[in-house]
Amino acid sequence: MRTSGKKVTTNEYKKTIRSDKEKKLYTRRLNIIEGQIRGINQMIESDRYCGDILTQISAAQNALKSLGNSILENHLKTCVARDIKNGDDEILDEVIQLIKKLQ
Repeated sequence: MRTSGKKVTTNEYKKTIRSDKEKKLYTRRLNIIEGQIRGINQMIESDRYCGDILTQISAAQNALKSLGNSILENHLKTCVARDIKNGDDEILDEVIQLIKKLQ
């Protein structure tokens, strides 16, 4: 999903304006992940088998990684592409650091 990727810089932080559709998609995915985390907590509270808990932890990690990759892809196609077109090659250093964080 591509958005305008409009960057707004304030004194506090950068912002990216996202479409309502994109916000809804990301929020839905985060709500699912949140449910997975609550489920893991309940599994621990109810003394579930370690293997089952670890399987759910893996699923939650994969869901977060997938969401991160989706946001990174959109960032590259919008914000980064725009900044490079505007002559801001420093954005590449930011992208390298972001990719390292997602590994």
